[in-house]
Amino acid sequence: MIANLIGGFVAILIGSSIVGPLATEVNNTSVSTNSSGTTCTEALHGGALSTNGATGCQLYLSSSWGATVLKLVPGFFALGILGIGIAVTYSSLRQAGVV
Repeated sequence: MIANLIGGFVAILIGSSIVGPLATEVNNTSVSTNSSGTTCTEALHGGALSTNGATGCQLYLSSSWGATVLKLVPGFFALGILGIGIAVTYSSLRQAGVV
């Protein structure tokens, strides 16, 4: 039981430490550069997309919903880590006869 709880704790610890860098990489991918190297930036607070005169911006101009869906990945990753933690804890307690 203790080994399962420690393993679950380590999985949660490692998974939660990955969420920050994952969110940073997802944001960098969704607001990125086009093929000519010009940076495409998203205006804050729902403003218009600023391409600095660029055409072919990677994700924002190719798909209107792609960047929004991509930005959901860190949240679902965190929910997956939470689910793993709950499952490991429940199985450990069930093996011990507590639940």
